[in-house]
Amino acid sequence: MIFELSKTNSVANVFIAELRDENIQKDAMRFRRNMERVGECFAFEISKVLQYTKTETQTPLGVSPTVKLEQQPVLATILRAGLPLHNGMLNVFDQAESAFITAYRRNHKSGSFEIQVENVSSPDLTDKIVIMSDPMLATGLSMVLCCKELIRKYKIRELHIVSVIASSEGVRHVRANLPKARLWLGAIDEEMTSKAYIVPGLGDAGDLSYGVKQ
Repeated sequence: MIFELSKTNSVANVFIAELRDENIQKDAMRFRRNMERVGECFAFEISKVLQYTKTETQTPLGVSPTVKLEQQPVLATILRAGLPLHNGMLNVFDQAESAFITAYRRNHKSGSFEIQVENVSSPDLTDKIVIMSDPMLATGLSMVLCCKELIRKYKIRELHIVSVIASSEGVRHVRANLPKARLWLGAIDEEMTSKAYIVPGLGDAGDLSYGVKQ
């Protein structure tokens, strides 16, 4: 399953347009807030496919039939770029536990690169619904490696992957290597540079959120 926000008109697309805008990007606080807003939109959409249990809520005037989530998801993200998107989803799934993964790109003199997964900080994910987020899904290499690291350690019940901007190549790589995962994407761009930047994309989400890293 692939869900693409841009296929339906909503205010989420306004937030994504502002994330892409090179002039608005100069305001790091606004960039982070827009990323959070998109995360909130994704969380709302994902909440529609989760399982609920009927219950009752006591009001000051009576009893109202309501529902509650059968299970809170665990929100996972790849540091550091994923933090604002993660925080947005946490605003909606406010009782969810969190998992954090550190991964980085190791460049080679030949111009190629490989992804290194360095550390995983996570609660027990056995039989849990996991929502993994990263703003950009370029080659898909880091997403697949991070998800497989979690799958290697835990028997995850259900895996959802969230990215604001994805490349078509990255989507193909994820679908080929994580066929059971559900993808939730803001928009899919067709091109990618030789350095694995999505075109038109939006640039480096981590740098835009927190400053250029050395």
